[in-house]
Amino acid sequence: MPTKEIKELRKAGKLDEAYTMAKAELEVEMSNALAKQNKRKEECKQLNLIYLELKADQPNIWCKRNLSWVLYDQLGIATSNLTDFLLKIKEVKELDLPEDEEMFWDNISIVIAKAVRNITGKESIDLTHMHQLFDAIKELPIKKKTNWYSVLFKAFHKGLKESYRYLEFADWWNFANFMPEDFEKSKMPDGKEVMALAEQGYTCYAKHLLPKQTPHGDTIFNKEKAEAFLPELSKIVEEYPKFQWPAYFNAKLLLALGDKDNMLKKFLPFAKKKRNDFWVWETFAEAFTNDPDKVFACYCKALSCGSPEEMLVSLRQKMARILISKNHCNEARTEIDLLVHAKTKKGSTIPAEVTNWQAQDWYKKASVNKSNVDFYKNFVPTAEALLYTDVQEEKIIVEFVNTDKKMLNFIASESKFGFLKYDRFLSKVNMGDVLRVRFEGGSKGAIYHLYTAIKVNDDDFKKQFIKEVSGKVKIPPGKSFGFIDDVFIHSSLIKKYNLSDGTQFKGQAMKSYNQEKMHWGWKLV
Repeated sequence: MPTKEIKELRKAGKLDEAYTMAKAELEVEMSNALAKQNKRKEECKQLNLIYLELKADQPNIWCKRNLSWVLYDQLGIATSNLTDFLLKIKEVKELDLPEDEEMFWDNISIVIAKAVRNITGKESIDLTHMHQLFDAIKELPIKKKTNWYSVLFKAFHKGLKESYRYLEFADWWNFANFMPEDFEKSKMPDGKEVMALAEQGYTCYAKHLLPKQTPHGDTIFNKEKAEAFLPELSKIVEEYPKFQWPAYFNAKLLLALGDKDNMLKKFLPFAKKKRNDFWVWETFAEAFTNDPDKVFACYCKALSCGSPEEMLVSLRQKMARILISKNHCNEARTEIDLLVHAKTKKGSTIPAEVTNWQAQDWYKKASVNKSNVDFYKNFVPTAEALLYTDVQEEKIIVEFVNTDKKMLNFIASESKFGFLKYDRFLSKVNMGDVLRVRFEGGSKGAIYHLYTAIKVNDDDFKKQFIKEVSGKVKIPPGKSFGFIDDVFIHSSLIKKYNLSDGTQFKGQAMKSYNQEKMHWGWKLV
């Protein structure tokens, strides 16, 4: 058996000679195997026995092994010529090498990936060539869950991510074969971080599952496939919170399936991280299609994010449509002019709806501003409040207001009180106001971060903290403060109402925490 000679020819780069020798060896072995089979058939015939062909005789495995590695070397050379490469892949298939030849079936991923990169390395990717190569290799028993198998995925992912056959490829490769390192970011030579390979795969798969509109206006959406993929995607979102895009596409798929409530729950953590990206707010708007005010607020926030103009043209057109319906003509014209400028700069066609607006009298009479950002600021808090629907809403009462610093002291309960800055949500606040808020903070008496706030009327809640008091004022000798029973009167109120010891007085008292004595009491307000 010329195994040694074939190996030496391979090492010397004499692949044609190695191929001829390995091919001849295999043909001899196959001929001998066929001869043995025919001989047994004849012997059975002479002895009047039934010949059962359970399995054809196979040539010595070393014969196939020798030729397989010669073909491997030839594939390595043919990676830059798709026609030659496909012919050699065909020979590999015909060789019928057993699946347990794991070294070969692992290494073949290397040369296939090189052939793919030859296609993707060109100025434009020829999807026909990508499809031909995929069809040629998809039935090979390539060894899975290895580093080289991940390299193969990376190559095909780049070549097929814009192809209608991406889902077919991904199903064939099977995301269960990602290696642990595929879930980690990688770095470019310049130090730039690259999205984890697994995140790229799950994101692209989800993107291809989203509904698509045909030129005829029909919608293509494989609902069953989307429903089957969602549990996998949700698991990735939960197990890899550092991944950004799976959460976004998880939300988009849930919206496509009509599960808006679940979408919000899963989308919120991602949205909080990406709150300055306009498309986050467009996605939010999709979840509130039955609430026009929230949709409008989301668009206001989206257009306040400072994104590149060429990315906002579609959103500006939607916003202009709403502004026209609200009779905000100046703001509508501002949006129209901004989108027209962006379209013109890119040499793009102006939508017919927009040109129709420009021809109308209201547009010609309207004044135009540089932007609508100041106008949108009035509605941004409503949108931002949506980020915190997972934070429980509760009521507080205003105990003290510092109008200069726009700070207020509040009480929610005897175990929860502190102070916060209110000017993002309220222009004017008075002591005794009841607010419904979403906020987060630390220890008792500490500063809280306010997420949402509105004034409400709630007398029952107010009665827990404010009460009517009436009685004689008692001022201790030599002191500037006083009391009505257990209600403390600050010296400023003694002076304001010209109170003296024994004066009869009627007023309101508010619950208050005494920091020095560390207990709750009442103070006149």
